[in-house]
Amino acid sequence: MKRTAIAASAIAALMLTAACGGGGGGSEGNDGEFIEGGGAGAGKDATAEGPVKVPADAAEGGTVSILTSVAPHTLDPTRTYYTDSGAIMSGLVTRSLTQYVYDEESKDTILVPDLATDLGKTSEDGLTWTFELRDGVKYEDGTEITAEDVAYGIKRSFAIETLPDGPTYQTTFFVDGDKYKGPFADTEAELKKLSGYEAGNGWYGGEDYKGVEVDGNKVIIKLAQPFPELDYYASFPVFSPIPKAKDTDPLAYESHPMATGPYKFASYKPGASLELVKNDQWDAASDPGRIQAVDGFSFKFAQDTAKLENTIKGDKGAAQTTLTYDNVTPQTYKSVKETAPDNLILGSSPCTFMVFMDQNKIKDKKIREAIGWAYPYQAAWKAAGEIVGVTRQPSTAILPPGTAGRVDYEYPEGQDGQTTDPEKAKALLKEAGAEGFELKWYYARDDEEAVAVKDQQVKAYEAAGFKATPLASTTETIRDDRSDLKADINLRSSGWCSDWPSGGSWFPAQWDGKLANTEGMPNPANFKEADADAKQAEILKMDPDEVPGAWGEFDKWMQETYYPAVTIGYAGSAFIKGSKLGGVFNEPTKGMPTLSTMYVTK
Repeated sequence: MKRTAIAASAIAALMLTAACGGGGGGSEGNDGEFIEGGGAGAGKDATAEGPVKVPADAAEGGTVSILTSVAPHTLDPTRTYYTDSGAIMSGLVTRSLTQYVYDEESKDTILVPDLATDLGKTSEDGLTWTFELRDGVKYEDGTEITAEDVAYGIKRSFAIETLPDGPTYQTTFFVDGDKYKGPFADTEAELKKLSGYEAGNGWYGGEDYKGVEVDGNKVIIKLAQPFPELDYYASFPVFSPIPKAKDTDPLAYESHPMATGPYKFASYKPGASLELVKNDQWDAASDPGRIQAVDGFSFKFAQDTAKLENTIKGDKGAAQTTLTYDNVTPQTYKSVKETAPDNLILGSSPCTFMVFMDQNKIKDKKIREAIGWAYPYQAAWKAAGEIVGVTRQPSTAILPPGTAGRVDYEYPEGQDGQTTDPEKAKALLKEAGAEGFELKWYYARDDEEAVAVKDQQVKAYEAAGFKATPLASTTETIRDDRSDLKADINLRSSGWCSDWPSGGSWFPAQWDGKLANTEGMPNPANFKEADADAKQAEILKMDPDEVPGAWGEFDKWMQETYYPAVTIGYAGSAFIKGSKLGGVFNEPTKGMPTLSTMYVTK
């Protein structure tokens, strides 16, 4: 799930894709602030049932207002792959096969059933998953959802050229995932319009897809290779039902997707606002994770950061039932912490920022280690407007804290994720015979914080004996510029967030040479190593209970063996709310507020 840019504008230039993790605990910030809830959603409860109890202090009705400086990329369930749109759709509007619920005791999220009666059943060989649907769940217009609707929603996700930017694990793991092109390309003429088409390549489209079958109220998914973590992936909106009759214009479906959750669209102005009202066809008894305590939600996008923070800090009138899911500025953080600490919500976020080092251009591992010692961790965080120790934590392993199976280690040895040591970098460059080695990367010239971070990088790299050559891009083009693996750069500063709570949503997408450059698999380090590919393939065949730990070990092995990325910090959440909002917690699977349990207090 791609992470929305909700903190500093410098992060907006980053290529962050998000996911989920598990475990517990927390971490101590540099300023002494404890980030509660170090988990990221690995727990499961296949027997959870609705209804969810509405807290005793909840008032009847009211409207929750949400102000943010950014805007959702899309609200089409098939294309929803950012943390903000994912939280809105999964928390309030759409129901999928499974879902996450927040547990106040552990301060973590737990995977539970949603439309399905359980978390799915697998065949002995791991190549077939069966999800049985609950009876009587309805759309907002009163019609019952069917297994065919869920199957159609899944098939729709293969129409990547028509509906781009959504999650794409299905193209890798599902039967014919590389051949099936979705329900819209149902003629040879339409297939020929798709980029990459060649006669005889086996592509096909239409609704007769081999990877998804329907048997009564059961959805049966066929896999090309084992996918032991499919139950987590099934929580994405891409696994929500879509009635074919309402999808006559696929690009327009996002203007009013059919609601199955407690709220439905009243009005939507892309980039500006979204108004949600109660869905009277939603049945609380069938839903183990959501409540319907308020009359509606009012979202205002692309708001001025200073104005929205001042509004919520004022905590008067409508501001008492208003919140933001943007990480607040350091000044607001300090002010609210002192004057209204109960209105400040802190927590973890399962994201790691990294400098990916192009393996085709920085071939000597000593040079890569030198970059790890040269990077200006603390200076860059402060330049980006981060609250060090709160919204940015020092990082060591690639997998963030709380991820199931995570192994804690430091590489290079002694690098604690926040220490800049130009002398160690210089020594490594001298050993490699690479003094003055040129580092080239893109930055957004129209982003003040990105420019400030760039300046700190140049200063640090040059102090460590490198030649620093930043290349100017813009906030509009930097994602494409940096994603081009043929670009004349050798560093790509970006990041990744868990899609589910283990390395299965991290390593195949970024460090599998066989999948490199396929849709949704960016491989920004140009990492293609046969032994790493073989290890990943073996992990996917393991018993599901063994998989998370195996990914943790792979994390350590890959960094110690190849070191393709410098980790430059774990993300954290710090947002503010009005004093009359209850049920507001940080959801560690997304680093977003728990919209599904929110209410106005009496």
